[in-house]
Amino acid sequence: MKPNLIWQKNNFTIRFAQPSDFEPYFNNSFCPPDKEVIRLTGSKEKYTKAEVKAFFQNAIKNEDFYLFLILSPNQDIIGEVVINEIDHRLRCANFRIAIFSANARGKGIGSWAIRCIRDFAFEYLKLHRLELDVFDFNPRAKHCYLKAGFKQEGILRDAVLDGETYANSIIMSILEDEWKEIRKVEK
Repeated sequence: MKPNLIWQKNNFTIRFAQPSDFEPYFNNSFCPPDKEVIRLTGSKEKYTKAEVKAFFQNAIKNEDFYLFLILSPNQDIIGEVVINEIDHRLRCANFRIAIFSANARGKGIGSWAIRCIRDFAFEYLKLHRLELDVFDFNPRAKHCYLKAGFKQEGILRDAVLDGETYANSIIMSILEDEWKEIRKVEK
């Protein structure tokens, strides 16, 4: 069973997605999806309600999938943070974040959410490694990940398209011992 955890800062909230969140999640994130989010995450331009519902229900029911919602001060869903692809034997997982609302970007909310869920991954899930990939045309996200202690490991050259132009996908991770050292400084 997933713990009942909530993080708050400046009236913004991060918490686990609940079944009752589906309609606002769909309406705030996919009707229509933000074009910059599509570009920076490599998402499709359109999802059916059934596709989103299947993803959302799986995220809530699957004990190895953690979907956190980021809520504005008025409780609108403005983003998500995900831990998935958990390998219990290796103690590693994948990490991703998206801020759906353009007016919520550039305010430190994403950086705060990255740190909160990074800490959750190591404290609660007892991971050894948390990994992600970020496109090279998303320098803001890369900067946030570096600031949170992720390190660049490699580059998948010409792995994605940015419009008609090939771009690189950057592989990043943070290890348990690196996280412990960062936490000493952050406290």
